[in-house]
Amino acid sequence: MSKPIFTSAADAEAGFYDALARSDLDAMMSVWSEDEEVVCIHPDSPRLVGLAAIRESWRQLFAGGVRLQVQTSHRVVSANMLLTVHNVIEHVAIEGDERLHPPMVATNVYARGALGWRLVMHHASPTPDVQQLAGQDAPRVVH
Repeated sequence: MSKPIFTSAADAEAGFYDALARSDLDAMMSVWSEDEEVVCIHPDSPRLVGLAAIRESWRQLFAGGVRLQVQTSHRVVSANMLLTVHNVIEHVAIEGDERLHPPMVATNVYARGALGWRLVMHHASPTPDVQQLAGQDAPRVVH
């Protein structure tokens, strides 16, 4: 089975979110670069490095039977001819769950190679509770 050729980072990103919505492991992995230095950080999870670890994490997620519907918004793009970074807000709905879930912040990094654009890093994190932060009296140290 040959991998699709993504002619832009936007096409690769569409493939990523489509594979996620369909819980399609083969389609998900076709978006990723074949470079072993790929990185994936799922919300509230440790950093995964390498295709085997990333494949296994998606396999476990998809095997759980949960179907995610993800809409993205507020995309910020930094790009050059070989590397593109997308930072997006992910609005995640879980099929069959009517609750409103807080959005995620995700950074997706794409590299251009001989076979088109491929994902080299995905990092998603929950957004902070803004109302809770507003109620804090003390300054918040970030780093």
